[in-house]
Amino acid sequence: MPQKIGNIEIYMGPHQLNGKDDLLKTIIDFIDGAQKKLFIAVQELDSKPIAEAIIRAKQRKVLVKLVLEADYLIAKSAMLDPFKPAGAHEPNRILHDAVLRSKIKVNTDYNPAIFHQKFIIRDGKSVLSGSTNFTDTGTSRNLNHIVIIHDEKIAKIFNKEFSEIQSGHFGKFNVGHNPVPAEIMVSDIRIRTLFAPDHNPEMEIMKQIGKAKSRVDFAIFTFSKSSGIDDQLVLIKKSGIPVRGAFYKSSANQKWSAKNTLKDAGFTDLYLIPKAGLPSPRPRKLHHKLMVIDSQVIISGSFNYTGPANKTNDENILVIGDLDEKNETFIKNQKKLAKYALDEIDRMINLYGEKIT
Repeated sequence: MPQKIGNIEIYMGPHQLNGKDDLLKTIIDFIDGAQKKLFIAVQELDSKPIAEAIIRAKQRKVLVKLVLEADYLIAKSAMLDPFKPAGAHEPNRILHDAVLRSKIKVNTDYNPAIFHQKFIIRDGKSVLSGSTNFTDTGTSRNLNHIVIIHDEKIAKIFNKEFSEIQSGHFGKFNVGHNPVPAEIMVSDIRIRTLFAPDHNPEMEIMKQIGKAKSRVDFAIFTFSKSSGIDDQLVLIKKSGIPVRGAFYKSSANQKWSAKNTLKDAGFTDLYLIPKAGLPSPRPRKLHHKLMVIDSQVIISGSFNYTGPANKTNDENILVIGDLDEKNETFIKNQKKLAKYALDEIDRMINLYGEKIT
């Protein structure tokens, strides 16, 4: 069962890997709940059940708009017979065609960087975001999370970003268009929304880390030395604040990985996921972009801790909670949400983690 505080919902999964929540059902149920509008911005769509839910929405007269990353639709090399279905991403193209045949407006992001968003705006009142791509692997084989927020002000912030994306402001072409959105109180919890590259999410993450008083925990798909986040973690370690981190193994073993920076700085509570020799079912990837600070504030979204994510990709983060909060009831609710994320980090490390030595 997800953790819910008022109008905020957090899901951790997938259930196929013994996670608490069914990520595919969560996305489909959210889409099926649309009555008037459904604006979707996602890197990749190869899940037929999700595509079917999108088409059902259109068939019941919901206004549906969709933006996808072009790289999953264009063949990497020209085919001798382009009329014959073939290629690594043919499922994406088949679903794309089905969506178009349903008379749904689809835009693609033809820019050299990555369109890495994963969000839906429903009826101008609710937003679904997180780390989960709308793919079979994203919802069943990769470790991921979803955040749902029912709030018109949050939806308005995402809607403004979606409008810019639809008008062609992708990646570096979106820099400097919008000021940082205002912080919004939802169910007595402060939420801050930022989009990359316009709002420099890396700096916000570094600022939140700098406020840490007790500990920082993270689970991350890609964490490179081209970000400043590793340097900020080294700084707080010098202040005696413990840091625990889980990395996706394949990315972490690259020369550019921030794992090396942290290891060289003496961090000892670091883990690679998945460890070798795991029986089936086992994770294909740790795909979270997830941080918890002081067991109270969650940073979630599509944003990997890399230079390109901050400078050229299309990304988002949600900062859920406030370390400066003074109201004890509000703090209690923040910690309740954060515990759900921390419990998942605990579970992943215990089941799938290999300690870095």
